[in-house]
Amino acid sequence: MIQTSEDLTFSTQGEVQVLDLTDQVTKVVGSSGVGTGQALVFTTSSTSAITTLEYEPGLVEEDLPGALERLFPKHGQGVHYGHQERWRDGNGHSHVRAAFLGPDLTVPVRQGRPVLGTWEQIVFVELDNKPRERRVVVNVWGSEA
Repeated sequence: MIQTSEDLTFSTQGEVQVLDLTDQVTKVVGSSGVGTGQALVFTTSSTSAITTLEYEPGLVEEDLPGALERLFPKHGQGVHYGHQERWRDGNGHSHVRAAFLGPDLTVPVRQGRPVLGTWEQIVFVELDNKPRERRVVVNVWGSEA
């Protein structure tokens, strides 16, 4: 069995920024030597998330941010975050959003490539209220190509 791990690092702008990691993850998988197996993509923060979606402007710029604001509003009447009250850092909503979306994604690998649907991309979602330096860990394991 082959096992490899690689970090992806990048800067973000904050507040529901969606970054397409598909090409980077595909490159890590391709260079791993794994033909059949799995790839785990994990963000090392509690105010960001990893998921899949169709990476297109309507979803990325409007639909996902709008849904997150409706479900977990940043401000508003009756909105209260204990984290904000304790730490006064303005990102209680960021932690809750990240917890619901999740920090990781496991993707099957076949013929040395991640198995994704036609309109499916692997994305990183920045949920914090300010720019950050981020690290995403990509672990790949499985049998040789």
